[in-house]
Amino acid sequence: MKSPDVTYNVEMTLQTLLKILDHSSDEIFVLDGKQQILYVNQVCERHYGLKPTDVIGKYNLELFEKGYWNPSIVPEVFRNKKPCYMKQKTYIGAELLTSAIPILNDTGEIELVVITSTETQTYKMIKAYENAHESKPTHVNKSDRLITNSSKIKQILNFCEKVAPTDSTVLIQGESGTGKGVLAQFIHRLSKRANSPFLTINCAAIPEELLESELFGYAKGAFSGANSNGKPGLLEAANGGTVFLDEIGEMPLSLQAKLLQVIQDKQFIPVGSNEIKKVDIRIIAATNQNLIQMINDKKFREDLFYRLNVIDIHLPSLRERKEDIIPLVYNFLYKFNEKYSENKVISEECLNILIHYLWPGNVRQLENLIERLVVVSDSVIQVADLPELITNNVEQVAKLALPTSLDEAVDETKRFLIRRSFQTYKSSRKVANDLGISQTKASKLIREYCEDLLNS
Repeated sequence: MKSPDVTYNVEMTLQTLLKILDHSSDEIFVLDGKQQILYVNQVCERHYGLKPTDVIGKYNLELFEKGYWNPSIVPEVFRNKKPCYMKQKTYIGAELLTSAIPILNDTGEIELVVITSTETQTYKMIKAYENAHESKPTHVNKSDRLITNSSKIKQILNFCEKVAPTDSTVLIQGESGTGKGVLAQFIHRLSKRANSPFLTINCAAIPEELLESELFGYAKGAFSGANSNGKPGLLEAANGGTVFLDEIGEMPLSLQAKLLQVIQDKQFIPVGSNEIKKVDIRIIAATNQNLIQMINDKKFREDLFYRLNVIDIHLPSLRERKEDIIPLVYNFLYKFNEKYSENKVISEECLNILIHYLWPGNVRQLENLIERLVVVSDSVIQVADLPELITNNVEQVAKLALPTSLDEAVDETKRFLIRRSFQTYKSSRKVANDLGISQTKASKLIREYCEDLLNS
C-alpha cells in the first residue's frame, strides 16, 4: 500500500531560527567579506565570556589581537577560499575544533564565512587531533591567562606593561582574593627578570620568630637548633629575580627597618653574622590592609611605605567588575572539569545568580565555589546546587535593587537599551537608527550612559 503524501507547513520565522541556533551545542560565527562579525550564537559566552552583543559588529582581527582565541582560522580561509579546519584554545580555557566554510559569490570572491567550533570534550579527542595536526601557536596573549572583560582591569594591565620593564618597587592594594599574586606574576613575566626566580613570601604565614631567619638567612651557630652550616635566606635565593611580599602589613616592625635597607642599598646582614650580603632583586608587595592607618597607629613604618609605594596599584573587587564574573566562571569550569575528568555545564539560572552575588571573597571565593560545584553537582549545575549563603544573599540584594519609582525604572530600561545598542553598533548614527531616535539624542544618551565603553 502506497503511503499518502504528507505536506508539512512550518513557518520558520527569524525569531525561531535564532532560537534554534542559540540552542546549538556548537559555537556558530558568521563573517562577511570584510571579516566583520555579522552573527554569533549564545555559545560564544561559554567560550570567551562575551555576550553576542559584545561581539556582533566587531571585526574578527580586533578580537583575535585582544587574545580571545589562538590561533586564528580566518586568514587561512580567506587566503585559500576553501574549507579549513583547526584546533583553537580560548583565553578562558576552552579547547575547540573549528571549521570555517567560505560562501563565494558569482565572481568567486568570499561573500560570507560560516565558522563552527566544537569543544574537544575528552583527552583522547584532543591527543588524536594533536598527533594528526601538530603545530605551534602563532599568537601569544600578553595577559597569559589573566581573565578579564573589565575596562578597569584592562587599564591596570596596560599600566603594568609600562612599569614591568623597570626595577621600581610596586605596592598592590586590594581586598583579599582579588588576585594580587596573579598580578605580581604578570608584572614579573613582562620584566627583564622573567627568566629569573619569582619568589612569593607570605608575611602572615611565617611565624614572627622565624620570619627574619627565613628572609635573611643565618650564620653557623646563630641560634639553638640552627643548621650547623648556616642557611641562606629566601632573599638570597631569589637573587636576580623578583620577590613578592604578600600581606606586607603583617611584617613585624622589627623587620621593617631591615627590609628598608634591602630596598635602599640592596644588601643585608644574615642573622648571627657580620658579613654583608648583596642581592639584586625587585620587590613587589601586596596588602589588603590600610597602611596609612597602620602608620598613624605606629604599626607600619612611614619610610618603608613610601619606598614600597613607588608604583601604586589598586586592584578592584569582583563586585566592582561584574563583567568578569561570566568569563571567570567558565575559566574555572574548564579548569576543574579537566582536573576531575568531568564535563559539567552550568544553567542560565545559576549563572544569573552568580552575576548578582556580591562576592565578599572575590575571585578566590568564586574559584572555590566552582570547584565545589563540579565535584558535587550532576551533569548540569543548577540553582539547587548553590550554597544557601549565596542564594539567600542574592535574594536580599535583588530586593534592594528593585526600582523604587517609575522614573527609576524608566531610567534603568533606557540605560540598558542604549548600552546594548552602543556595544553592538559603536556609532551614534547606528544607535539612532536602531532605537528610532535622533542622532543628537543618541549622542547625548551615549555620553550619559556609556562613558566606560567610550574609554575602553
